Amino acid sequence: MSTSPAIAPPDTAAMDRARARQANLTKPPGSLGRLEELAVRMAGFQGSERPSADRVGIVVFAADHGVAARGVSAFPAEVTVQMIANFAAGGAAVSVLANRLGASLRVVDVGSATDYSVPEGVTLARAGRGTADFTVGPAMSAEALAAASASGRAAADEAVDAGAQVFVGGEMGIANTTAAAAVACALLDAEPTELAGPGTGLDAAGVSRKAAVIGEGLARHRDAINGPDDALRCLGGFEIVALAAAMERAAASGVPILVDGFIVTVAALAAVRRTPSLAPWLIFAHTSDEPGHRAVLRALDAEPLLALGLRLGEGSGAAAAVPLLRLACEVHGGMATFEEAAVAAGEG
Repeated sequence: MSTSPAIAPPDTAAMDRARARQANLTKPPGSLGRLEELAVRMAGFQGSERPSADRVGIVVFAADHGVAARGVSAFPAEVTVQMIANFAAGGAAVSVLANRLGASLRVVDVGSATDYSVPEGVTLARAGRGTADFTVGPAMSAEALAAASASGRAAADEAVDAGAQVFVGGEMGIANTTAAAAVACALLDAEPTELAGPGTGLDAAGVSRKAAVIGEGLARHRDAINGPDDALRCLGGFEIVALAAAMERAAASGVPILVDGFIVTVAALAAVRRTPSLAPWLIFAHTSDEPGHRAVLRALDAEPLLALGLRLGEGSGAAAAVPLLRLACEVHGGMATFEEAAVAAGEG
């Protein structure tokens, strides 16, 4: 089983100083809404009255899933390694976003099943050649769970060592919405029909088939699942495991996590269940169109920043929210106080 890291709480003294600054800026109190809240939270993360979000580290974890053989995705399994190459070549959505944002982008292959020529910018760190079909047996062994977790921690360390002020985790893997929904069902005691969605574009019949497959997996492993690690081991994917560990490691290093869509949020749920002190370090970027996402967000008491109808994954929704973090910090740090601007402060 995984060992939870020690995660300190955000710096409340820095947050108090940031709130005091907000109270003296040339605007009515609270008039910038959640931009003010974001700036205060960033101050707590960085221990600074005037935080910034200039340096963003994005890591996309990729892996294959044995349950794909059950016809739960609209795309074939070979797409996983094809997309790994696309990320590295700069052709994926998150690649374009990272480039525009000036963010670092690293791809970590934690479990592809197909041999390929590993391009520059991709780290090959397979915990296995895809997970097993969770309707037949556990998705992975305890040893593979540990290996995928170690890869997640190493990737977070690399981003932190490079100076990241914000960590974004993304994912790629055909059938990974099935694995994520199965893990979420186990952790939330929810029915597959509540959380299974179209993923890469399944029709209604495909979604029904997907829910039935998830139900088979839950029935097979029900007696073996006694916590988040068991849910990840029996039902999850290597990239989901790596994401959970990476988020814990980033937070333990004092770096907040901008959480992407359904799959990353399920990884966050597993990580918070395992390490409750992670929760204050999570900023939820958006509400996706994947039906199960809202249920997982509710379980985490999350209030996402955006609702743009996204359902791509890759970390793309989190990347799209980076400008909001930056603007929150810029306005907070750059506005004049009433005294500096010689403006009379209002009283109501």
